[in-house]
Amino acid sequence: MISVLGSVWALLLGTLLIMLGNGMQFTLIGLRGDIEGFSAGTLAIITSGYYIGFLSGARVTPILIRRVGHVRVFAALGSFMSAGLIALPLAAEPWAWTPLRLVIGFCMAGVYVSAESWLNHAATNESRGKILSAYMIAQTIGIIGAQWLLTLGDAATSVLFIVASILVSISFAPILLSVTPTPAVTVTQPMSLKRLFKAAPLGTAGTFFLGSIYATQSGMAAVFGTQIGMSAPQIALFVAMLFAGALFLQFPIGWLSDIMDRRKLIFGSALLGAFGCVLGLVSEMRSELLLVAAFVAGGVTTPLYSLFLAYTNDDLSPDEMPAASGGLVFIFGVGAIGGPLLSGWAMQLIGPNGFWLVLTATFAMIAAYALYRMTQRASTPVEETEAYLNIIPTASPVAIEAATAWSVENVEEKQADA
Repeated sequence: MISVLGSVWALLLGTLLIMLGNGMQFTLIGLRGDIEGFSAGTLAIITSGYYIGFLSGARVTPILIRRVGHVRVFAALGSFMSAGLIALPLAAEPWAWTPLRLVIGFCMAGVYVSAESWLNHAATNESRGKILSAYMIAQTIGIIGAQWLLTLGDAATSVLFIVASILVSISFAPILLSVTPTPAVTVTQPMSLKRLFKAAPLGTAGTFFLGSIYATQSGMAAVFGTQIGMSAPQIALFVAMLFAGALFLQFPIGWLSDIMDRRKLIFGSALLGAFGCVLGLVSEMRSELLLVAAFVAGGVTTPLYSLFLAYTNDDLSPDEMPAASGGLVFIFGVGAIGGPLLSGWAMQLIGPNGFWLVLTATFAMIAAYALYRMTQRASTPVEETEAYLNIIPTASPVAIEAATAWSVENVEEKQADA
């Protein structure tokens, strides 16, 4: 394992630094937005702008790389992202923040495509699973660590925004100075949504709802915290718990995924997420209950994304999987755009608990649809399912296609050994 990670340490270090900077700006938007007097609805629009850019960047970056080269695109996107982070406190107005967040989202998606292309190029069939797992862990730890960094400064000043920009800027140094091969970037054309839904209705609908949940959690949690009067350190801890839960629940859910009907596991995980959100609703704003609610609700979100990918692949041939993965990335992005808008409207209409109410309802819809699908067809035998994919929702189609290829190879090897 050490030798495997030694070959990609620069990419993992760069990823960690990028996520520190990007994770800071997500929470900073809520903190500084409250100071500037932005409403929940306004901050929801700003949050959705990020995901519009992210969805666009994932589709456009491979085209840019083919035209002008991998390194140039990577460096250019990093520069624009760093500049966007510094510009946020200079123009603290909704009309400026929305396009700036769109640009940051576009650049972040492009950075993912570039970094994951290098990562996949460096991996072998034997090491790909370990490298992808290490990459996902580095991303999650980066987001959690970013919340601690927020406690070291004041969101009312420009200091934290500058720190985020610096972290993003220096993150490219270890990658660009150590990675010599320039990999080709090939992303399969996404499957049409009509064909995707026909082939995997639960995977398609579930991924759409999960996009809404993930974007609401990551983009509106800080807004919720400011509305109920949390201090900046309390908000940072609350957001960190949303992602810390995924580190603890990813493995047990992944283990269960390979030994039981995945529809039942999706149903149970969604119910657990809904329970966590209900706990947030009845917490009466007590901090200890809110932290437990965040840990549970956030903890099942990332594993559910991996579950939907794996379950969708169970019904497809290996040739169809890359196109289906691209379709799921797109439908996730569409859900991510709408989630903050819905929760922001609810929070503006009924108050802070609109955050938990929307999340509860969305988890419940996933559970209800999973239960319905169990009545429509027999389950796939466990021995015929694809391997669980350890993927986080922010991964680009490059990483998902690589994980899908690893899953197919892993299952084929096990079948051959049997």
